[in-house]
Amino acid sequence: MSRAASPFTGRRYGVARVTSEWEMARSSFYYQRGIVAQPGRVLGRRGPKTAWSDAVLLEKIREVIAASPFYGEGHRKVWARLRFEGVRTSKARVLRLMREAQLLAPSRTLPKPENPHTGRIITARPNEVWASDHTLTATVEEGQVTVFVAVDHCTTECVGLHAAKKATRFEALEPLRQGVRDYCGGFRTGAAAGIRNRHDHGSQYMGLATMGAHRG
Repeated sequence: MSRAASPFTGRRYGVARVTSEWEMARSSFYYQRGIVAQPGRVLGRRGPKTAWSDAVLLEKIREVIAASPFYGEGHRKVWARLRFEGVRTSKARVLRLMREAQLLAPSRTLPKPENPHTGRIITARPNEVWASDHTLTATVEEGQVTVFVAVDHCTTECVGLHAAKKATRFEALEPLRQGVRDYCGGFRTGAAAGIRNRHDHGSQYMGLATMGAHRG
């Protein structure tokens, strides 16, 4: 198109005018023209060229691993040892070659403890397990307050509800006090015997457990 001539002036349009109308950079035009002029050109990977092929570098990696006194080596240590021996390459390339050859150090897996949870948290009868939790909410007059709640696992009934400015272990105890008062016949020795309290191990509830242990 740049070599075409205008039917009115008889002059060629030129590269600058055509690329401007097509909103195309002239550098892109010249680059594409250079590629077309070299049909046998093979595009290689950008960046500095290394003297080590993948096969030779893999053998160097095997030598480093064999010379190591440890059972397994990660790719970072192998890369560092290669640099110390004068073999310059990238960590990503070492990782790729070690992964392809299955030379990476085995991942450390910790034994998982047995989970006694059966997947069911609903109890057969009320007043067997209560769940305690709390959340923060904003009010117009008091600002941010903490709302504590205790729920029965069988009936999902709220057995206690309490809001306070400070989220202390004593405030967290209030919904349980309400539940004992309303569902266990009041405060007396052994009134809540057999009822377990389930929580998320927050600091307030762990403080309750510590307080109960000291009292016990």
